[in-house]
Amino acid sequence: MWRNSERPVQVLPSNALLSLEDVVPPSGVVAVARLDGAAMVDVDGVFEQFSDALRFPSYFGWNWPALSECLSDLHWLPARRYLIIIENAPCILRENVDGRAVLFSILAEVGRRWANSYEPDDYGMGPLLHATLLCDEQDAESLEQEIASAHTASTANRSAIRKPTSRSPS
Repeated sequence: MWRNSERPVQVLPSNALLSLEDVVPPSGVVAVARLDGAAMVDVDGVFEQFSDALRFPSYFGWNWPALSECLSDLHWLPARRYLIIIENAPCILRENVDGRAVLFSILAEVGRRWANSYEPDDYGMGPLLHATLLCDEQDAESLEQEIASAHTASTANRSAIRKPTSRSPS
């Protein structure tokens, strides 16, 4: 999970056996936040879980841009790397497909930002923020597909933002 080739959001069956090398980062202080997807059935539950587990500052705005901003910063929680573990992941915003896609997209985008750190000491260190979604084995494949879809959408949105638009003269 800490290799450069790894995606910043990963789905694992709760009963998965992992090697120590896969779980423990190479070095440094790691902040671990455990969230419960069963408490994230609505958007407020999502914000509450992230805010409590990562000790968001009082100015956290309880909306998607604020979540992205706080996950991109985390200066109030000093660590070399961040691991977010979400148990009961299939329960996350189960009735809110759009909100779920937004959350997964934010996690993928923020993880990419952390992985592309411009700090010289962090170059080549792999993902500095990693989210692991835990689920039953039968739910893993569909969650992986959702994450991949959110990752693709996030990449497409980023490309669209950077692409210059051509305007014809009026």
